[in-house]
Amino acid sequence: MTGGAILIAVIVLALFGAAVLYNQLVKRRQLVTNGWADIDVQLKRRSNLIPRLVETVKGYAAHERALFEEIVAKRNQTGEAGDDPGRRGAAESALSQPVAKLVAVAEDYPDLKANENFLKLQSELSDTETKIEMARRFYNGAVREFNIAVKSFPANVLAGFFGFTAQSYFEIDIASAVSPDIAFKEG
Repeated sequence: MTGGAILIAVIVLALFGAAVLYNQLVKRRQLVTNGWADIDVQLKRRSNLIPRLVETVKGYAAHERALFEEIVAKRNQTGEAGDDPGRRGAAESALSQPVAKLVAVAEDYPDLKANENFLKLQSELSDTETKIEMARRFYNGAVREFNIAVKSFPANVLAGFFGFTAQSYFEIDIASAVSPDIAFKEG
């Protein structure tokens, strides 16, 4: 083999390697995008359930007005947070707390606890929280794999050139929605 043929072979191998790395980065970025879309769907579902839950509870606990107003304000903040995982996670965590209090309010109203509509909404909300957690795990796993690829050599050279940048994880405090603080009344 001549020097020119070796050089051409090296260039072809380098181009092939670059194409493989580029395609892996595209694939991983697409998994991140898909993961975020799954989270967004579940968060929108949750956001749509909350007003129905509030309206059901309002009929039984009209004096909980401050809690209802807090939920509306926090729900509006989730919409304003947009698609930034950090801002959206903080806003969704803030919304989880008053929603958990709303569900806990049912403990004080036996008729509400027995209301079929309330029980159905409570079950749907719990199911949605589980789906959010599953989608969050998938998304964060995809982000982890993408970020490793973007920061690892030699892909990091190609990533920088083509504008692939590390993505943010999505964190949400679901625990506050699942296990609210309940104070027992004396008497």
